[in-house]
Amino acid sequence: MAPLKILICGGGCAGPSLALWLARAGHHVTVVERFPALRASGAQIDIRAQGIEVVKRMGLIDVVRSNVVDEAGMSFVDKHNNTKATILANKSGKGAQTATSEFEIMRGDLVRILYDATKDNVSYIFGVTVERFEQDEDHVEVHFSDGRTDTFDLLVGADGQGSRIRKAIMSPDAPEPYRRLGLYTFYWFVPRIEMDTNLAKVYHAPGGRIVMSRSHNPTESQVYCAFLDESEETRSIPKGSVEKQKEFLTQKFSGAGWQTDRFLEGLKTTDNFYCQEVVQVKIDSWYKNRVVLLGDAGYCPSPVTGMGTTAGLVGAYVLAGEINRNSDDLPQAFENYDKTLRPFIDEIQVFNKGALRYIYPQTEWGISILHFVVGAICFLRIPELVARFSSEERGGWKLPDYQTAVQDQ
Repeated sequence: MAPLKILICGGGCAGPSLALWLARAGHHVTVVERFPALRASGAQIDIRAQGIEVVKRMGLIDVVRSNVVDEAGMSFVDKHNNTKATILANKSGKGAQTATSEFEIMRGDLVRILYDATKDNVSYIFGVTVERFEQDEDHVEVHFSDGRTDTFDLLVGADGQGSRIRKAIMSPDAPEPYRRLGLYTFYWFVPRIEMDTNLAKVYHAPGGRIVMSRSHNPTESQVYCAFLDESEETRSIPKGSVEKQKEFLTQKFSGAGWQTDRFLEGLKTTDNFYCQEVVQVKIDSWYKNRVVLLGDAGYCPSPVTGMGTTAGLVGAYVLAGEINRNSDDLPQAFENYDKTLRPFIDEIQVFNKGALRYIYPQTEWGISILHFVVGAICFLRIPELVARFSSEERGGWKLPDYQTAVQDQ
């Protein structure tokens, strides 16, 4: 069939992953990204389960492996930096991943890898986004933020959990797309010191607060602060200014113990800072006519599942495969995309919100119990053994084979 003219809104990980598969099949692909340049920044992410196989099929596994962060595992520490438990990464190449994946990578490095793999046959436009669009049975007319207008065969919203594309295709009376967990997270970079090793460290403070540090290069360490809060007032914090967010965070974690004061001092001068409410995105349909959603825009599993990047990679592979198989029948392609992928998304979005109160204890006593339980489990090396002898496939969901669909185009 004739190649399609496709617009992808979002130049993070999911959008360029989709662009790679579609361009290989001969389609004309444009990616618009609202940032003025490639946004090769962000925190540490990981690739797990079926996402690893997708990267292999992309032909990028070697370059991804050469850019992974050297993280040996994750330790739980007390306020004196005494180790209470350690979960080592499963780097055997067999079985499932533990708390630390074999493929830990900085978001910016993965974004750059995907861009380099697609820049020669995909058109990238930076500093521009989709302002609005109209669609009919034959095409989508897109109005860009720079005043230009163009038509496409389909539009893909890969614009994150706050997706404007999703908002535009949902009916006004549709339920809220977010499953709120009452969890907030902040991250930033600080100078690395001698005690920052290649083990991620997790510290629990009373009041349902967690501080985590991990180092990704010889000069920098990442800091993550997270806490539980169900109040409406706190929900407005991620929408406020960076100054207000930092002020709130400092008040929330000041005097929390361990290395927190050092981290908060680094907060004053960091150039890398991000704040978000941790949510899941759950909606009944991921498409409307010729507009379809991808990754966090349609089915964000949330960082607590560790499957966000994998969901975007797997989703891109399935969506591209169905478009390539049904390029002359996009409604069928999108229906197949939903039908094929949704069981996987349902599986990775399973999360008991009530478990958060055990992961984020409110009291010193609760923290002591958590350390005892996790310490006993790790002493017996249960997490590593379970991972080593478990299937790499999450939930038994089989990754479809779309290789022939690409070759037939």
